[in-house]
Amino acid sequence: MTDVPVYPAASARNMALLVQLRWMAVVGQLVTIWFAGRILGIALPLPALVAIPALLALVNAGTMVLARGRMGFSHTELIGALMLDVIALTWQLYLSGGTTNPFTFLFLLQIVIGAIVLPPRRSWIIAGVAVLSVTLLSFAADPLALPPRLRADPLHLYLAGGYVSFVLIAVLLVFFVIRIDSNRRSSDAALAHMRQRAAEEDHIVRMGLLASGAAHELGTPLATMAVLVRDWFKHPAFAGRPDLVEDLHDMETELLRCKAIVSGILLSAGEARGENPRVTTANAFIREIAREWSARSGGAVRLTNHIERDAAIVSDPALRQVISNVIDNALDVSPAHVEIIAAIAAQHLVMTFRDQGPGFSDDMFARIGRPYTSTKGRPGGGLGLFLVFNAVRKLGGEVTVRNRPEGGAEVLLSIPLGTIAAGT
Repeated sequence: MTDVPVYPAASARNMALLVQLRWMAVVGQLVTIWFAGRILGIALPLPALVAIPALLALVNAGTMVLARGRMGFSHTELIGALMLDVIALTWQLYLSGGTTNPFTFLFLLQIVIGAIVLPPRRSWIIAGVAVLSVTLLSFAADPLALPPRLRADPLHLYLAGGYVSFVLIAVLLVFFVIRIDSNRRSSDAALAHMRQRAAEEDHIVRMGLLASGAAHELGTPLATMAVLVRDWFKHPAFAGRPDLVEDLHDMETELLRCKAIVSGILLSAGEARGENPRVTTANAFIREIAREWSARSGGAVRLTNHIERDAAIVSDPALRQVISNVIDNALDVSPAHVEIIAAIAAQHLVMTFRDQGPGFSDDMFARIGRPYTSTKGRPGGGLGLFLVFNAVRKLGGEVTVRNRPEGGAEVLLSIPLGTIAAGT
């Protein structure tokens, strides 16, 4: 098993910005070379100057191809990209007057970008190379062969070039600093989201341990009670009492329900795939759950089935518990009517649950799916939706919660068929 490389945050987006800056440099250099040679009449070593934009264009094309299969770039690769730009600018200035060329100030752009996208220690590398380049250009460079009309007042040409260079640096700095800062903010937000998810996963693990202990402790007395009830069926005192036999049947049913509830809590707090899964179809799965809850609620739960092309899925207790949590929450606020709408769309099993309750408050929307966030005001409540969000997320699905314009709330579960399909 090979280790997956870990890249700095936003490194892919920062490299894309460097590629974009390099494309601008290629166009800008070609336009400047053309303007200086054709309009100003300055004699330039065109083959050597044009070779640099051509090389940068090839590097850009290679970087774009390489980026397609990459999740990011290392700091060394980012340093290499910035070093290439500094060396290319040094070569261009060496052939066009050295530090007498006002575009020498473009080194500042490379230094600022390096300070933003690189760690502090490594950003000094770019600054050091830029300083060495300027030092070299101050003492060794080919002077510009100016035409007679420009040779008479070279300061005017330098000031005009300096103005263009200042405007160019100002625009590029504002544009790229804003973009790079946006990348940093996006990375910080993604990191905060990952930390929140890690905290939620840790909470689920602790809940799983608690549920495991509860299941272990409750399993023995529930099993003992079930054995006693089965023995009472054979006892002579109950044989001639149909009313007592019926009560025993009710007790046995409730005991089995208690065991199922404990198992469901354990599965919901642990693995998304439970024990004893069975193969069924999406249609049969939804109908069975709706029939069970309709009987339990006295007909309050109603099913609208839009599944046309059925699909074989695996039904396990954890998945059933997720749906049961949603229905149970809906019945708490809307005991007279809860509607289930089932459909298969875009290879997803989509289940919509609608109630006629008061809906969710704005404060609830901000905290929905977090532990101990409850609309019922019960201490320690709110775990039902928390488990729903996390269980569906583990299956690769999404949970959408909204208030209906006509009143009541709507919870939509969208689960990829690939994660619950038979044989996966």
